Amino acid sequence: MFETIERCFAKHGDKKYGEYVTQRQHALQCAMLASQEGSSSALIAAALLHDIGHMLDQSMGSREPGEDLMHEVTGAEFLAQWFPKEVTEPVRLHVVAKRFLTGNDPAYYDTLSPASKHSLDLQGGPMSSDAQRQFLEVPFAKDAIQLRRWDDQAKETDLDMSLSLEDFRELLESLASRETA
Repeated sequence: MFETIERCFAKHGDKKYGEYVTQRQHALQCAMLASQEGSSSALIAAALLHDIGHMLDQSMGSREPGEDLMHEVTGAEFLAQWFPKEVTEPVRLHVVAKRFLTGNDPAYYDTLSPASKHSLDLQGGPMSSDAQRQFLEVPFAKDAIQLRRWDDQAKETDLDMSLSLEDFRELLESLASRETA
């Protein structure tokens, strides 16, 4: 399991995806934020792996400029072969959480990066009030909202990162072994 994830990071982790940081920098910063807040192991893993769908080979092929590749769905499906829903569902829901937050708090939109604003348009825009109420009833929605907030913060270009993917090996392996046990 870890070696497969490590290969995704080795192959695509140093690529930028419309932000100022690489996939690897973004993932590690997001996991660091989750860890600093004392989050569960599952939510730290979700923070680390929430954009793995961008690093899968099938997602890296040709893409149209206005195409939503639904990286959250492909990423969650990929991770589901090893991890419990406590990891995969926040990953699957983190894009919908952005739609929730922009619908719930119009000022939130102004905090988004240009790339996040562009992808929001592709992903359906801000959520209606009715959709927001329904979303809050979905299991793991609150975790996805928290993950989304870290996602938005984890884009610092000059942050000194001493963490590596290897620092999360034990955490990921313990979560995966629980799922396969």
